Amino acid sequence: MTNVLDVLNRHLDVRLELGPRLLLVSAAVLLAASLLAPLWNLTMFAPQYPDGLRMDIYAHTLQGGRNGQDVREINVLNHYIGMHDLSNEDFTEFKWMPFALGVLALIALRSAVHGTMASLVDSFVLFAYFGAFSLWSFAHKLFVYGHNLAPGAPVKVAPFTPPVFGYQQIANFEVYSYPRAGTYVLLAAGVALLLALGMAWRAGTRRR
Repeated sequence: MTNVLDVLNRHLDVRLELGPRLLLVSAAVLLAASLLAPLWNLTMFAPQYPDGLRMDIYAHTLQGGRNGQDVREINVLNHYIGMHDLSNEDFTEFKWMPFALGVLALIALRSAVHGTMASLVDSFVLFAYFGAFSLWSFAHKLFVYGHNLAPGAPVKVAPFTPPVFGYQQIANFEVYSYPRAGTYVLLAAGVALLLALGMAWRAGTRRR
């Protein structure tokens, strides 16, 4: 056990070469760029809406199709089944996600400048935690919206959870939920961090 800890400590002290540093800078740029693109999209189809109602979710706001008209239309439909209106004010994620992404980008840049395996591990672990927590928060928000239905609503439907990923039939609506460009940009940032980690680990192994 002591030998294993000694090996890990030696790896954590390894200075990063140029490759991992450049990957860290790339990850920081990608993290910042993810703020500009939608992270997720929900689209609803029904006989009365053959073209669909679309809603994009950014790190900082909701954006409906047709210049926001689709979100207003969705809220009208939600009223009939007793679901709370979708509004930016109810998404606490919009308050902390842009800040968190900015902090993660700064930490990645700091790791590139500081240049040790330990700082790189910190960047990767924090990014992984952010990704897992954000996905859980999204799923939890969908669950809350679909299960806190007003009992006096004109149309009665059983409590439900809109799909986090994929397709689901809800009443007469076909609902599709899929990641969009911002999520793929974040995944690219995660891959950059993972590649940097692998390169730095191999470099540390060679120096032993």
